[in-house]
Amino acid sequence: MFELFKIGFLSVTFLDLIDVLIVAFIVYKLYLLLRGTIAAQIFLGLIFILIISIIAEAIQFKALFWLLKLVRDVWVIAIVILFQPEIRRLLVILARNPIMKIFSKHDMSESAEIIVDAAFELSQKQYGALVVIVRETGIRSYIETGELLGARLSKSLITSIFFPKSSLHDGAVIVKGNIVEAARCTLPLSATTEIEGESLGMRHRAGLGISEQADVISVIVSEETGGISVAENGNLTSGLSKDSLRKKLNEAFITPTPKGWKFLFEQFKGHKEDK
Repeated sequence: MFELFKIGFLSVTFLDLIDVLIVAFIVYKLYLLLRGTIAAQIFLGLIFILIISIIAEAIQFKALFWLLKLVRDVWVIAIVILFQPEIRRLLVILARNPIMKIFSKHDMSESAEIIVDAAFELSQKQYGALVVIVRETGIRSYIETGELLGARLSKSLITSIFFPKSSLHDGAVIVKGNIVEAARCTLPLSATTEIEGESLGMRHRAGLGISEQADVISVIVSEETGGISVAENGNLTSGLSKDSLRKKLNEAFITPTPKGWKFLFEQFKGHKEDK
């Protein structure tokens, strides 16, 4: 390969330069995504140790290099432990990447219409509701916290479940395709407690929380106001009309145009900023 220049006895080629630029870009992007969090401070500490380790090896500080090498040897385990929430969120975003869904086919128009009609009726009666629609990745661990149904989706089924005197109304209904998998399910609560000065109730935090951790869409009906909200990718959209809810659900199941790594970084950054 064509040699660009030398640093001492080391020759630097064009591929070496590209390699360094790619690594620098990844490190820079990771720092931007983690900036303002405790994870960012840990990340900078790890980078500092890596730099000192390289310098120690170059100038033959054997004792220092040996000590830092011990730290480097457990980095993989340390990173998994320290960055577990960030890694999980990144993996979820990877699963949502449009490139991963090129071969997926969704026919959710009928199910979306049923959920829209049910949510609107519940909204008019001011009956609280939380319907979680699973897209690609299953959420078996959360399904198993509730009452397993395996029933065909229908408007009457959803409205009867969330009737205040129903034994199943407290919790979430999980829907996949045209099947109601379970009712009265317990979901993880989002750390976000208010948005734009408005406090979030338990139902909204649960709908938002599951959308942060899984490839789902949550439809939430407020018991206090009857307002309809949708949580997707850790973002909450409130005050939806029947038409806007229908449009939101239909758009959510249309495979978007792939945007590569820019899409992934923007989505991940959006999750961090919402926190």
